[in-house]
Amino acid sequence: MRTSTTATVPEVRTRSLVTGSSRGIGAAIAHALAARGDAVAVHAGRDLDAGRAVLAGLPGEGHLLVSGDLADPAAVAALVADAVAGLGGVDVLVNNAAAHDPLVIEESDYEQWQASWHRVLSVNVVGTANVSWQVVRHLLDRPEGPAGGRIVTVGSRGAFRGEPQAMAYGASKAAVHSLTQSLALALGGHGIGVSAVAPGFVATDMATSLLAGPVGDGIRAQSPFGRVGEPPEVAAAVAFLTGPDALWCSGAVLDVNGASYLR
Repeated sequence: MRTSTTATVPEVRTRSLVTGSSRGIGAAIAHALAARGDAVAVHAGRDLDAGRAVLAGLPGEGHLLVSGDLADPAAVAALVADAVAGLGGVDVLVNNAAAHDPLVIEESDYEQWQASWHRVLSVNVVGTANVSWQVVRHLLDRPEGPAGGRIVTVGSRGAFRGEPQAMAYGASKAAVHSLTQSLALALGGHGIGVSAVAPGFVATDMATSLLAGPVGDGIRAQSPFGRVGEPPEVAAAVAFLTGPDALWCSGAVLDVNGASYLR
């Protein structure tokens, strides 16, 4: 009597790099991707202790911490190389890291104005573009080819409604929305899907005091749900867009704002 056995094919894990994932939305994204089975590279810009705490809390194994200032092109190249080496490759990039520098034009001097724009654009636009270039180059050069790669960038509803108290931030998010669509057109022929999410106000640690203050009720009233978003809600949208069923969303900028701004 002959018996046959079927070889078990090991499951291939998706390998994901999430920039700015030492806190807030980025940490929630890292957790969501790890929970679905990804091997995740957590990125911390300066606060390595916060990054280690996020790393320690991720479900599953095989994750790692990378660091580097996105305003420094050499640091960007190094952190992507570290992620590729530590994970054995990168399939998914989530561009979440961003600088937010509140500045009112009427109350700033020229030097403050220039410095603010330089800080914000160096991270949010140039840094995002540089990380994207590094990961795309890796995808194009890897032995298995680029097909299946995903890039998702965290933008903002501020790109559409304006940010009068943080103009550089709003402009930077409009820029990365445009970058997303340009990359989608450039990379679709390689089988790489590129999309973005545009969150509204989200209850992160940095927003706690603002939401507890006199303007908190007004912020919550912007949405018909009477509240602000939670980081896992943004993370769920990112998890979908980075998944295998979302290729046809390439080029999309998905609003995740609880109907607080419609366009």
